[in-house]
Amino acid sequence: MKVIGANGGSEFLRLAPVGYYIALRVGFAFPVAEYNLLPLPWVEHYTCNSYMPADPVMHWLYQNTGAIRWSAIKLPDPRGILAEAAHFGLRFGVAVSCEDVGPGGQRSFGNFLRDDREFDDDEIAALKDRLQSMHAAMAPPTNLTVAELEALRMVENGLLVKEIANALGVTDGAIKLRLKGAKAKLKAKTGSQAVSMARSFRLI
Repeated sequence: MKVIGANGGSEFLRLAPVGYYIALRVGFAFPVAEYNLLPLPWVEHYTCNSYMPADPVMHWLYQNTGAIRWSAIKLPDPRGILAEAAHFGLRFGVAVSCEDVGPGGQRSFGNFLRDDREFDDDEIAALKDRLQSMHAAMAPPTNLTVAELEALRMVENGLLVKEIANALGVTDGAIKLRLKGAKAKLKAKTGSQAVSMARSFRLI
């Protein structure tokens, strides 16, 4: 689910006036939610040049938790990505990363940018706390029933409500109730969004 903008975005932009990028609950490949308020010319330049695999900031974010100024990252930058970023006004950055405790935990991370000075310690702490709160708020629910997950899994496989009901030997109404309960617990607006979220959370 890619999103432009974010709840609390005005606070992020106050601290990071050049822009920010946040990925919440990154699974095997994609985050559950993504907020990109980086300057569009930089996004296009970064994407066209396929910088991500060589980006030292991204390497740090996937290998560490906590927060670090870009200037303190000592990983190799063979393609000169940070120097390129500075030409686009992304001169001072902070990378923030957090993850769940235990094996199989999901990770959330963010990049926050200024063009006038380094972030101070209080600003970094505020960004870290806010990202951690967003990460916790999007934790997968633990109260979905086996029946609700089964119904979602069958929807994911392309079955209609009537087909699911026939396969399970229950009424259409029972399946609708299961899907309604799953949507409510996942805080999804539609059935397809519920399936997508359940998949992202590795529930199905």
